Amino acid sequence: MSQPNNEYSEKHYFASYDHIGIHEEMLKDEVRTTTYRQAIYNSKHLFKGKVVLDVGCGTGILSMFAARSGAALVIGVDMSSIIETAKKLAEDNDLGDKIVFLRGKMEEVKLPVDKVDIIISEWMGYFLLYESMLDTVICARDMYLKPDGLIFPDHATLKIAGIEDGAYKAEKIDFWDDVYGFDFSRIKQTALREPIVDIVEAGAIVTTASSILEIDLYTVTVKDLEFRSDFNLIATRTDYLHALVGWFDIKFTKCHKPLYFSTGPHARYTHWKQTVFYLHDILSINAGEKITGEITCKPNDKNHRDLEFTVSYEFSPADAGRAMRATHEYLLC
Repeated sequence: MSQPNNEYSEKHYFASYDHIGIHEEMLKDEVRTTTYRQAIYNSKHLFKGKVVLDVGCGTGILSMFAARSGAALVIGVDMSSIIETAKKLAEDNDLGDKIVFLRGKMEEVKLPVDKVDIIISEWMGYFLLYESMLDTVICARDMYLKPDGLIFPDHATLKIAGIEDGAYKAEKIDFWDDVYGFDFSRIKQTALREPIVDIVEAGAIVTTASSILEIDLYTVTVKDLEFRSDFNLIATRTDYLHALVGWFDIKFTKCHKPLYFSTGPHARYTHWKQTVFYLHDILSINAGEKITGEITCKPNDKNHRDLEFTVSYEFSPADAGRAMRATHEYLLC
């Protein structure tokens, strides 16, 4: 593993959160922010008088939700310089005496308490695991959460499905076959290895969905985040299949009334959008036919916040004499 590259990538990662634009995008994501607010505000009986740790607090919005819900003390931790603004925002909103902000890595800072009652964090990245912030939440849980402590949110499910996306694939991938009369197909091979984060319309989905990873925040380990999973997709209509699309669902199960939100194509827009893995081949599928396969995911050796995927699939068309098999590799960076 290249330590200098990782040190550079870490500095770049934390520096990216120094800029207001990324926080504006997250705060304006109503699905994200209002679900967190509702989960915390509807759980005042759980937060009242408790010590709360906000991992990766950013502007401090979740810390302020917790303080407004009656927490005795909220500790916000973030490595980015945005935490200096968070301190002033808490003071502007008369919450400076309830929230302590600590700048530094969660793994290295010293909290003013030995244990906390609740951990809150918005740790999810593209395709759930991109940027690897869940590692930090797991570290905080193991170091500081009381045995009977709570985590908000506490459950995540990663899913994939097949989509028809011929027009966009032609624009993003097939474009390289003929660039102003020149063969740029060498770049096409690189483009096929890079998943695209974008909005996928619900009408583009042509198969059932398959869950490929379930995460329980109370028991998950860092090792679990490097996973291999089988998937089974059934065509829901006769169409073409150009790509696999991935998304995640999030649950807050400890609320008075459990809350949930999805980042899938069928749900309201979120800043996570969806993640598209284009296949090299175009599959012609009929309703009821099955696509089976395996997906593996692991951190990239040069930058552990990037993700490497291997996707293998098998498809046996009803009108063909033999099965189609393929294996593709991807890097989400």
